[in-house]
Amino acid sequence: MPVDNVPQAADFSDQLRRTLDQLRSRLLADRGEDAHWTGELSASALSTATAISALSIACEQMPSGDRRERYLDLIRRGAEWLKKQQNDDGGFGDTNRSHSNIATSYLVLAAETLARRVDAFWTPQVNTVMLADSAQPIGSRQPSEQSEEVVCERLLRLQRYLEAAGGIPALRKRYGKDKTFVVPILNNLAIAGLVPWSEVSALPFEAAVFPQSMYRYLGMPVVSYAVPALVAIGQAKFLRSGCMPPWSWVRRASINPTLAVLERMQPDSGGYLEATPLTAFVVMSLVDATATHSLELGASPKARSVADERRRRVIESGLQFLEESITPEGSWPIDTNLATWVTSLSVAAMTNDPADQREWASEPMVDWILSCQHTRRHPFTGADPGGWGWTDLSGAVPDADDTPGAMVALSNLREHVTVQQRERIDGAVLDGKEWLLGLQNRDGGWPTFCRGWGKLPFDRSSTDLTAHAIRALKQLPDCPKSDAAITQGLTFLRKSQRSDGSWVPLWFGNQDRKEEDNPIYGTAKVLVDIHPRFDKNAVVKGVQYLLKTQNHDGGWGGGESVTRFWAAANAAKTDANSASRPVPARQTVSSGVENGMTLQVSDTSGEFTSETATLSSIESRVEGSSGESAVDDSVVSSVEETALAVEALASLWERLNTTEFAGICDLDPGGPSLTLRTQDAILSGSQWLIRAARAGRLDVAWPIGFYFAKLWYHERLYPLIFTTAALGRVAGLDDTISRPETTLPR
Repeated sequence: MPVDNVPQAADFSDQLRRTLDQLRSRLLADRGEDAHWTGELSASALSTATAISALSIACEQMPSGDRRERYLDLIRRGAEWLKKQQNDDGGFGDTNRSHSNIATSYLVLAAETLARRVDAFWTPQVNTVMLADSAQPIGSRQPSEQSEEVVCERLLRLQRYLEAAGGIPALRKRYGKDKTFVVPILNNLAIAGLVPWSEVSALPFEAAVFPQSMYRYLGMPVVSYAVPALVAIGQAKFLRSGCMPPWSWVRRASINPTLAVLERMQPDSGGYLEATPLTAFVVMSLVDATATHSLELGASPKARSVADERRRRVIESGLQFLEESITPEGSWPIDTNLATWVTSLSVAAMTNDPADQREWASEPMVDWILSCQHTRRHPFTGADPGGWGWTDLSGAVPDADDTPGAMVALSNLREHVTVQQRERIDGAVLDGKEWLLGLQNRDGGWPTFCRGWGKLPFDRSSTDLTAHAIRALKQLPDCPKSDAAITQGLTFLRKSQRSDGSWVPLWFGNQDRKEEDNPIYGTAKVLVDIHPRFDKNAVVKGVQYLLKTQNHDGGWGGGESVTRFWAAANAAKTDANSASRPVPARQTVSSGVENGMTLQVSDTSGEFTSETATLSSIESRVEGSSGESAVDDSVVSSVEETALAVEALASLWERLNTTEFAGICDLDPGGPSLTLRTQDAILSGSQWLIRAARAGRLDVAWPIGFYFAKLWYHERLYPLIFTTAALGRVAGLDDTISRPETTLPR
């Protein structure tokens, strides 16, 4: 769509080059002395709450001593951090920039309750109210008459939020038939004494005794990557509530064999999937199962059965992971890191720049990426060798996003390494290709981890993963098998396109959208470098979707939470300047979250300097735009979504300017051509990113990522990586993109 203040060619090219060079330098500097990027995942109230619960229930069963005191110290640090994360509405969000949600809020309540129950450091009288009438689920009862007198105002606000949000029925509704997360939450609440065990659904943990290759046929009520939770929570529920024969006999006989499966799945780090929530749910459930038999964790090994000993080993390893995963501020992230993922993304971003000479590439970097490839059958999912996971740590599992990402990164570095490394790259990429081909579903799409698990949403084929797999296969020499897989994948993408021209991704969302999906991300990831055989009408519809959803400020995506955040940041900056005092260290998400951070802004020379940024100058809406807009004028765009849209459109620019698309583009003879509107969108989006970079916007990552069934996260490097990739694409376009007077096909 047309946007005012389109930059002139010389000014734009100069701004683009200077900004891109600075961003490339910053991205390389973030790598430090390592041969790869590590990034930093957001602190998570949800993860922190589950860790506190697991450590608290473990301390209850642990004799006094140094170890117990260490865990109590972790609990106190985590609880103190959690206190600062409460939103203005009384609830808690997954990250410090997330809306409150009922799942995280319930988990925080459970953590608070267990921490107070186990630790005399806290005021003991609070427990009586929080645990009163526990046979009735919290959120569906009225507070007791003594609540206002006994419970601190913060916990009262939390209870009121849960009641207003709909309580336990609303929690169940949020997840529908998928028990992956709702049952662990209810299990956590039952362990804390906040709901009766009758609220916790029985899980068929006995199904885990079957070979992994059969799991997809057994109708598991959880996603493929949640089998450890299925086993641990299923056992805790069974030992608490039991069931009628003959299932009681089957389940009791399955306890030891399924614990063997659980132990076999646990990585060396102790953290299942390197994820705090999953590991914490397993630990707290097994500790509860141990407590049901009135055994202490420190009891003599002679008093334990084989099953008890297996539980102990899994618990000990899990507790060690939790102890080692806490951050200096006292929080836990959703996962340890996404090192392989952000390294692959960074390599792609750097190589997008046409001036890039790969001088930053090194043999250790290539060796590191190669070392992340899984070369043995994976004990967690049973995946064949050949894939890559999201990190180099032992808890990673090969998946259909990180595998093509690593393959593309290695292909981009292939011509700049030694002959010996080139041979290793060729072998690794071929193994990755075979792994991808073996994962493809019958519908032509690619799932995340396991083929054929299509019952629950996060196990189904995904548009963004499918497009990524096709991009990786397209870079390899043609072969009939790959060609057939690409054809099937393109058919899946065509069928998955929504009527408005968009595609919806699996692992990314927008918290300000009612559906919590992110069609900007999905559409951009499908269109970027789309295979030339893909249906041209579908490409045009996708481009048109991106054009009509561009915001008036020139960017894409974002929403209410982004607008509120930066409005509060500006207000805090203004207040601080007026009062000649520093900006407050933190505000809650509902009033703007975490203001006063040091941002990178540019001076008149274009160099980055450290100061608190104000964004009023770059977030003013452009007036005088022609045409209808599909979005609200007040929306403030997000860096991540804007960069993804710009990169996708820039990758299609040359194709849109060929006769191949000339007939299709003439869909609105009375208005601007598709190419002209695309040109305006690329230019205005690029300029938005340049201004955002200079104003410090790239230092504030936004929660667009999903983890473990819609748990939000943000990654510190996403804004920097995505913007570097986008501006690198634009820098590679010919001069027609920045010459408004150029005659374009209509």
